[in-house]
Amino acid sequence: MSSLTRIGALLTAATLSVSLPLFAVAQDATTPAPEAPAEAPADAPAEAPADAPAAPEAGQTVTPDDGLSLGQSEDGGVGSTYVAEEFGAWQMRCVKTEDGKDPCQLYQLLEDAAGNSVAEFSLFTVPSGGQAVAGATAITPLETLLTANLRLAVDAAQAKVYPYSFCSRMGCFSRLGFTQEDLDAFRRGTTAKVIIVPAAAPDETVDLTMSLSGFTAGWTALEAANAAAAAQ
Repeated sequence: MSSLTRIGALLTAATLSVSLPLFAVAQDATTPAPEAPAEAPADAPAEAPADAPAAPEAGQTVTPDDGLSLGQSEDGGVGSTYVAEEFGAWQMRCVKTEDGKDPCQLYQLLEDAAGNSVAEFSLFTVPSGGQAVAGATAITPLETLLTANLRLAVDAAQAKVYPYSFCSRMGCFSRLGFTQEDLDAFRRGTTAKVIIVPAAAPDETVDLTMSLSGFTAGWTALEAANAAAAAQ
């Protein structure tokens, strides 16, 4: 059905809905009028309108601003993420908790050569005792070829290969562990390259540049912030 036909049908239906009651009234006008209903008792209480506010309960204090929302801060409540500090190309992002022990990570949004936002990279501290002294989560598009893995190289060094862990509606996740040697390379380096392979073009790669500007200061601040939160 075309749009004009549909509009015509709707107008016709609307016209009928108005005209039918009028037609019924016109027919009833020739019939004798019904007897007037008996008057309601004089002492019958009037009914309150359906949208009238409920009467306050006994002992309840009524203020002039009852029923008004006072709003809340846009920074959100428990579970929301906020930027605590910025260090060069990195943001220290923290998650608000009830007890104030907000865990933080170093975050950077990765772009391709055309300036398109493609992936997210977040570094976090890990408890001591293992080979990894730092961890990271990389989130890549759902169209990533998982079997090609994720590769990461600092400056001109040879790339390391990391598998993907899982995918969700947000994207595909790779969880990386860094040794002290890896962390030192980040501190000395200028840029790192994150390499992914698109599923639609398995013979091609997408090279994402990760700036290491501000990394040393950011990591030092991150360690201090998470240590202080854990000590509370």
